[in-house]
Amino acid sequence: MNREVTLPLIVDDRGTLQVAAADVSKLLRTVGGRWLHLVEAGDDGLDEDTVAALTIELAKLADRIDVACIAHSSGSAP
Repeated sequence: MNREVTLPLIVDDRGTLQVAAADVSKLLRTVGGRWLHLVEAGDDGLDEDTVAALTIELAKLADRIDVACIAHSSGSAP
């Protein structure tokens, strides 16, 4: 299941980002981290392999957001 997700940057007419990318990236990483914590705490309702895979994908998505925003800020195409 390797589907690409396209993340458009939301900018206004002056090129200013309308969403704090750092907040979105942090949220994605935090969700994954909390899932892992629940698995480590022994939550029976969570499958360890599934949580690990989802956490990795959330981290990759957060990385892609960071790279796109860095490119936007530097005036480069991602």
